Amino acid sequence: MKVLVLGGGGREHAVVWKLLQSPRVTEVVCAPGNGGISQETRCVGVDLGDLEAMIRLVQAESPDLTVVGPELPLSLGLVDRLNALGLRAFGPTKAAARLESSKSFAKSFMQRTGIPTAAYALCTSLDEVRDQLRSFSVPVVVKADGLAAGKGVVICETHREAEMAAAQMFSGVLLGSAVDEIVLEEFLTGEELSFFALCDGKTAVPLAAAQDHKRVGEGDTGPNTGGMGAYSTDALMPPAMQEWLTANVAQVVVREMDREGTPFTGILFCGIMMVPDARGPILGRHGAVRPMVLEFNTRFGDPETQAIVMRLETDLLEMFESAIDGTADRLTIKLRPGAAACVIAASGGYPGKYDMGKVVTGVPSPTSNAALKVFHSGTALDKSGSLRTAGGRVLAVTATASGGLKEALAAAYAALDQIRFDGMQFRRDIGWHAL
Repeated sequence: MKVLVLGGGGREHAVVWKLLQSPRVTEVVCAPGNGGISQETRCVGVDLGDLEAMIRLVQAESPDLTVVGPELPLSLGLVDRLNALGLRAFGPTKAAARLESSKSFAKSFMQRTGIPTAAYALCTSLDEVRDQLRSFSVPVVVKADGLAAGKGVVICETHREAEMAAAQMFSGVLLGSAVDEIVLEEFLTGEELSFFALCDGKTAVPLAAAQDHKRVGEGDTGPNTGGMGAYSTDALMPPAMQEWLTANVAQVVVREMDREGTPFTGILFCGIMMVPDARGPILGRHGAVRPMVLEFNTRFGDPETQAIVMRLETDLLEMFESAIDGTADRLTIKLRPGAAACVIAASGGYPGKYDMGKVVTGVPSPTSNAALKVFHSGTALDKSGSLRTAGGRVLAVTATASGGLKEALAAAYAALDQIRFDGMQFRRDIGWHAL
């Protein structure tokens, strides 16, 4: 079976790597891919913002299945177009992908369906922002409505900061393009959790939990990024928590999206804040908590996916097909016991301005260690075959360990200490909440 994976980041490298392990997969093609993916399978060029170019590519490659990795092609309606052509594709339709592509839609959806979330206000002008801010204590969260590659959220310590952040979003200064709407949101405190479910339009099947580290600096300081590291362990999502999140969040999303005529098929990523609450419905690691949904993504996360696929024992192709065919309820997803940890090596200056084209050395062989894998996020091979940086997040050094998180982190950092490129930065405290 031939599979085409669209995307070129660490998430897609992880998906490609796992699909290549399926006994039913004969070929995986990745578009556009990156320097690391091209060392393992064939890559072809495509603009992920050009809907017609992607359709032409799928028709030319004629895969048995197309897997859409990033959010942008989903928001453009690629799955809709492929389905209309009778082609099998994994991912939600454009209407269902609004859970991620429009924060205002997602917040309104949560409000009308009873999914627990923070108080919020939608604003389409700076005057509205000033007016609505009077209802919020500080800190307050300011979110750009559209897709922002994980960087459209600003936590503001004062109302003046919030007003300035909103002004920069409306003008396009902050994100490179202007937004029409922003969300003001109550600031929640607690432990964050990324919960993933496989959905087939009717049923949500729990997949795994991971904890991401969004801030660029150690101790969760500095600006937000696309993610500087993640880990997944047995203890992160005990059975009772998995059952609660599945029943009260993921299954509610699937049921209500279907009821509204926009069935959700694909991976549902639920960003959860575990708010400490003595009357909370479930136990977290430090006592009773009340889970609150921060956001939805409508695809695998990055870098959570890198950690999760290293633990995944279930055939990924089987998972994708069950979602498309409406048979996910018959599937039991199995994870390898223990822990997996992923640490991102990023370009100097990220998430701000950074240089590309730096030579990368010290990356271990793709098959040198079954418990260690370096997924490529932003790399390219030059004409001489040398590996160079080609993005903000460059590598995702990922390790598994049956002995737990400390062991997995030690292995990841040992490999990372051998890797070099000019300006390389990474956090040395991934997993600190658990440790």
